[in-house]
Amino acid sequence: MSLLEMKNIRKDFFGNQVLTDINLTLEEGEVLGLVGENGAGKSTLMKILFGMDVIRDTGGYEGDILLNGQKVDFKTPFEALAAGIGMVHQEFSLIPGFTATENILLNREPRKKSVISEVFGERLDVLNRKEMTRKSEEAIRKMGVHIDGDMVIHDMPVGHKQFTEIARELSKDQLKLLILDEPTAVLTEKEAEALLASIRGMAAQGIAVIFITHRLQEILDVCDKVVIMRDGCVVKDVPSGETDIPEITRLMVGRQMSSVLQTEIRDNPDAPIAMSIRKLWVDMPGETVRNVNLDVREGEILGIGGLAGQGKLGIPNGIMGLYDAGGEVTLRGEKIPLNSPRECLNASMAFVSEDRRGVGLLLDETLEWNIAFPAMQIQNKFLKNYLGGLIKWRDEKAIREITQWYIDELAIKCTSSRQKAKELSGGNQQKVCLAKAFALEPGFLFVSEPTRGIDVGAKSLVLNALKRFNRKSGVTIVMISSELEELRQTCDRIAIVSGGRVAGILPASESAEQFGLLMISQVK
Repeated sequence: MSLLEMKNIRKDFFGNQVLTDINLTLEEGEVLGLVGENGAGKSTLMKILFGMDVIRDTGGYEGDILLNGQKVDFKTPFEALAAGIGMVHQEFSLIPGFTATENILLNREPRKKSVISEVFGERLDVLNRKEMTRKSEEAIRKMGVHIDGDMVIHDMPVGHKQFTEIARELSKDQLKLLILDEPTAVLTEKEAEALLASIRGMAAQGIAVIFITHRLQEILDVCDKVVIMRDGCVVKDVPSGETDIPEITRLMVGRQMSSVLQTEIRDNPDAPIAMSIRKLWVDMPGETVRNVNLDVREGEILGIGGLAGQGKLGIPNGIMGLYDAGGEVTLRGEKIPLNSPRECLNASMAFVSEDRRGVGLLLDETLEWNIAFPAMQIQNKFLKNYLGGLIKWRDEKAIREITQWYIDELAIKCTSSRQKAKELSGGNQQKVCLAKAFALEPGFLFVSEPTRGIDVGAKSLVLNALKRFNRKSGVTIVMISSELEELRQTCDRIAIVSGGRVAGILPASESAEQFGLLMISQVK
């Protein structure tokens, strides 16, 4: 008897048929890799299995789910949890003001009696902090990585937040099935390797795992079988040893794709300096930015890479005023005041953050409002003037037209320009963040982790859109990424940050080995 069977699952979501007759089975201790392009229906299928409110609130689903041979229909995630199913979502669901330990054991905290509770009842029991620490440390150890259980979530780098989410599920005693939705998207290569090892360890203990990721090599490395989805249907269910990355990619996107993104690398040492950074430090939790000196040439795409926590993410966040920073930054000879986001925007700078939900999007607003609002607020675009400018009113037609243009240009999967941002898949939300920045028509653009959580087909489209924006508009772009190959395929030069400083800058055509040496170097 299979641990899990999903039979003929169908789902209509916001007017779209997003799932059609999905069938899959999962055995005890089996690792199933679930792959597909953004919008293929992977996350929706898992939300059905986990009893998420959004499924019930949008009319439910059709089909049957069997757990250990018994039909189940979870109305809430609490019912799924009680049945032994855990889920780590693509977007974090942590309480920012709580510590890692408090989040890991939330609503399951060990308690102990006090003098008062002995008299007035168990509602006045106190938390057993010592036991909480022991349990959280045990769950963290299962992953093979170290995170500080006492660190508050809002002070954590994104990789540590992801491990906190996973540790929360591993701390549950009755766990039978764990769903991991893009767990390695925010992790470094070393962190990802540790997580993959822990997944195999879970499987050895009899815990089944459904592993959703766009990193296809990870699927082959850790999974027993692969289920490939396209446009809401399962197109193949195959043992992982009987397929390979080219076949998976072709089945996902319905066409043959080149594994290497073709690009024209331009290295012009005589180009004027667009931005000069001197002695930059940034106080960003989880990032080390101590003394960054860097010149960005006019019209280039400069990549910034490096290992997690070494400072690459801190550089744009500090310059754009999201975290306290010091030092000197000049843009085309004009000094840019630090710790002032508005001054940066007024200087025709834009920033696509790595935190699309926390910083990048107005989740409850439409795509039109998300894409047009910053340009409207900062540059008075998309406004009609009445009475000589005394009264300004939104130009709804212009807003709709620019939004539709970017929907077509970036192939954003949505029902219309009026759809809310929170209703899109993670990868399509990322494209909206890019569209919002492009609509500002900046002269200088920071793009941080532009392909995080984006599938192989959309990844190529997004990177090509950045290059096209650079080449056609002449905008200078600084692209920060954990994916060295993406930097090498997209950028003209790449700066590697190590220990909070720039370890070196090389043309993108240099070998991966040379960049690797810079990543592990210790800059004095």
